[in-house]
Amino acid sequence: MTDSTTSSRDVEPAEPKPPAISHADRLPVRMLNDRMLVKLDADAEERRSSGGILIPATAQMGKRLTWGEVRAAGPNVRAIQERDHVLFNSEELYEVEVSGETFVILRERDIHAVAAERLEEGHTGLYL
Repeated sequence: MTDSTTSSRDVEPAEPKPPAISHADRLPVRMLNDRMLVKLDADAEERRSSGGILIPATAQMGKRLTWGEVRAAGPNVRAIQERDHVLFNSEELYEVEVSGETFVILRERDIHAVAAERLEEGHTGLYL
């Protein structure tokens, strides 16, 4: 008499699935073209008036520019390097979270000014 059920020895083990890559894993990030990955300065979120009143980031004000630190730059960025501080308009930004930190993605043409120790005194930063 033959048994119609298969024994556990006859079943082949399933192939192990490759581990799924989650957003939390630390993968290298490379910026493309003239894009930059910028970390907003801590004081960009909340600020104090000269009288000591705390002004939250959500308070409606006129067009206010924001400082941030460049953490990565694409190969076609000409005037800005990593660790430079840049001044830009904080409206209409693309935000991204990388390794638990929030960054914004900017194009070089969206930068209004650069602050870095490597800049020469009297250098305007303009190029034609």
